[in-house]
Amino acid sequence: MAKTPTVLHWFRLDLRIHDNLALRNAINEAENRKHVLRPVYILNTDNFSNSGHNRLRFLLQSLKDLDASLRKLNTRLYVLRGKPIDCLPSLFKKWQVKFLTSQVDIDPEIVEQDEAIEKIAEKSDIFIVKRVQHTVYDFNAVLKKNNGSVPLTYQKFLSLVQDVQVKEIIEIKKEISECCKASDFNSDEFNVPSLEEIGIDITNLSECKYPGGETEGILRLNMYMSRKEWVCKFEKPNSSPNSIEPSTTVLSPYLSHGCLSSKLFYHKLKQVENGMPHTLPPVSLLGQLMWREFYYTAGAGTENFDRMVGNKICTQIPWGKNEEHLKAWAEGMTGYPFVDAIMRQLKTEGWIHHLARHMVACFLTRGDLWISWEEGAKVFEKYLLDYDWSLNAGNWMWLSASAFFYKYFRVYSPVAFGKKTDKDGLYIRKYVPELKKYPNEYIYEPWKAPKSVQTTAGCIIGEGYPKRIVDHEKIHKENIQKMSLAYKINKEKKAMKRPRS
Repeated sequence: MAKTPTVLHWFRLDLRIHDNLALRNAINEAENRKHVLRPVYILNTDNFSNSGHNRLRFLLQSLKDLDASLRKLNTRLYVLRGKPIDCLPSLFKKWQVKFLTSQVDIDPEIVEQDEAIEKIAEKSDIFIVKRVQHTVYDFNAVLKKNNGSVPLTYQKFLSLVQDVQVKEIIEIKKEISECCKASDFNSDEFNVPSLEEIGIDITNLSECKYPGGETEGILRLNMYMSRKEWVCKFEKPNSSPNSIEPSTTVLSPYLSHGCLSSKLFYHKLKQVENGMPHTLPPVSLLGQLMWREFYYTAGAGTENFDRMVGNKICTQIPWGKNEEHLKAWAEGMTGYPFVDAIMRQLKTEGWIHHLARHMVACFLTRGDLWISWEEGAKVFEKYLLDYDWSLNAGNWMWLSASAFFYKYFRVYSPVAFGKKTDKDGLYIRKYVPELKKYPNEYIYEPWKAPKSVQTTAGCIIGEGYPKRIVDHEKIHKENIQKMSLAYKINKEKKAMKRPRS
């Protein structure tokens, strides 16, 4: 049994030292009370099957970087494996925990877990402090300002936050007192595990293009903020979904893991824009950050936000089921090279451009395959480095025209869309190498190539690369009619529920 009581900071989506108010609260409490400080992270092994290897690598890199930063402050990271609901109660007793700090989350599963843990903590007279620190704005305050209702448009959200003062970030630099070190400070038991130790075969991993961690996140932020003209001229629609190197910042994985504070990003953008002509939301970089805030607010205020049934803002659409088509889409084997290149990049690298996400999400749902957005969201959850519960659900509803966006008749072409920014198909040749010798005129539509051309290119369609699983020109028109009918039925149902005067 530990002789000295413990102050516990529970790291979750706040894997950083900067702008971490909950961590500073824990440090202050430990120093004032002369208690032991133990910053912990719990690797929930049950979630490993839902996480792609790229994301797990990013997470472990982030934890190692966090541990190194904490050690510079004269403390360390204690990493445990298991379910928080099992680990924390035993730690409360073992370490005589008196004070617990953490951040607020909105994922319903985590909220339910937190409520159970907090009940246990309260029974043990543990004082709990939770901070909203994963977003620029306090989403609960935004909802309250809107009379408890979810702002259903981006512009409405912006109007709610336009006068809100964003506080400056806090920095933690002072070394922690020696008395706050625990007796198990040097124990290897709590080290960050390697990928091999959690059962991942690293020989199957591709090159690490985006290393995890606060250090890398801030380096990347500063690199882009130094390009002031680029920042001020940035427009989302003018970036390329199929450039070989990213045409955007790729800061999203650092924001989603909390390696980078969204408030720090906000203030840096404001500094760059100050006194200079710049693009405006929604297309500007600041506008992109505000989309994140918008979806967090919507997710916080909507029950069943990540599913269709029971979700009051989501149009109820009778999606079909086709396991064969879903698998072909997820594995990049639809027979549409642009779609397949995007999905293969996702699987191998863990990141794809936001407009590429638009393409494959539309293709899976209302555009071509008529499969529920919930199925696509599960695939993105597994592979995206920047997976985020609220953004994932919100974007999938938008792109399937289930909520927020209702122009369901605007469908991305799996042929024409990619050609706009990559007419030679260099992106396809990289991620669908079986087609790399195809002439430019057939690289987006290989099924149109004469057999002689296919033979010369060394890839016969239907043998070395699949035939297209649907005819886009035909099927997307049929799906538009299905969407029209679904909208009509939903409108009639809503009208029937309205009280008569």
